[in-house]
Amino acid sequence: MWSLWRHKGQGRVYRLDRVKGRRTVLTRRLTADEVRSHAPRLLELQHEAYAVEARLIGDDRIPPLHETASDLLSAGLEWLVCVDENHQIAGAVGYVIENDVVDLDRLMIDPTHHRKGLGAALVGKVMSLAPQTVVATGRDNAPARALYESLGFVHQSDAEPIPGLWVSRYSRTGA
Repeated sequence: MWSLWRHKGQGRVYRLDRVKGRRTVLTRRLTADEVRSHAPRLLELQHEAYAVEARLIGDDRIPPLHETASDLLSAGLEWLVCVDENHQIAGAVGYVIENDVVDLDRLMIDPTHHRKGLGAALVGKVMSLAPQTVVATGRDNAPARALYESLGFVHQSDAEPIPGLWVSRYSRTGA
């Protein structure tokens, strides 16, 4: 169940979604201008989220952990965000769609909002955009792997893009 909601009369339309049957999440796609204006918050969120992953996997060489605002803006990603009760960005997913495949480039949830269903809500929205979705995460990032597997993703392979830094690749076909 969902409906549209306008944020404080500013014309920003959010989609309301029930998460796990108990929580409402406000999600919306950012325009290119909004991505630029929210780049400081997106970058802060990215660094916070990837710092958690770095602790989980015992390696801080994760590229998004070291990106600048310029790097984030030049990545060429579409962005879907969710906001908290104070209408602040609490989570975001950056993705690209090519040849009917969504490539989930990064999923970032504010650590104060972990385990509230925001990641599942964002990934679920993005999965609905194309017949296939792919994602990679740290091989030792058990919470992320559990999230993707719970959403129907299937482990495809492991790779070592940087010596000693392992990632697991997942794919999901179907809406």
